[in-house]
Amino acid sequence: MNLKQGLGVLSRYLILVLLALPNLFLFYFIFTPLTIYPVFIALKSFGAVMLSQSLINLNGVLIELIPACIAGAAYYFLLVLNLTTPMPSNKRVKSIIFLFASFLVLNVIRILLFTWLLLSGFQYFNLAHKATWYFGSTLLLIIIWFANVYLFKIKEIPVYSDFMALFKETRVKRKKRLAKKKKRL
Repeated sequence: MNLKQGLGVLSRYLILVLLALPNLFLFYFIFTPLTIYPVFIALKSFGAVMLSQSLINLNGVLIELIPACIAGAAYYFLLVLNLTTPMPSNKRVKSIIFLFASFLVLNVIRILLFTWLLLSGFQYFNLAHKATWYFGSTLLLIIIWFANVYLFKIKEIPVYSDFMALFKETRVKRKKRLAKKKKRL
């Protein structure tokens, strides 16, 4: 691993730390309107009225899209997987766009589906909502990541591939130093 590659690895991990520091603010700032407005536009034809940036009134039923609905942490997790996986820059950009767009579309569909379940009086709404929150969201992220791996033919493993490249580099340098020491003796 040369200096440029080493700085690339360091910068990818530094970006992740910096994005996480302000409590994932950037993800919520970007994806809150990108989630809420498509949901509102889809529900508007059924008489929905937006009461605030996160509250929609649909025929007397209040639907509040809280930060957990926006799922900023899920976008961050997908970015973590992407940035901790070695790949060329152009593939990385396409991968991030695919990951974020896929999750955004599926998240909007999920919100609309649960709105429909709520309005139709589905008896197990709370159970379905909690099960989707705890298990379905994890499964969804795994499916999106593996679809990304398949589509972009990613062969490396997040974190592990970086670690192994650094480990091999350190090992090679150590062997070279030992060989130099032996020559001197």
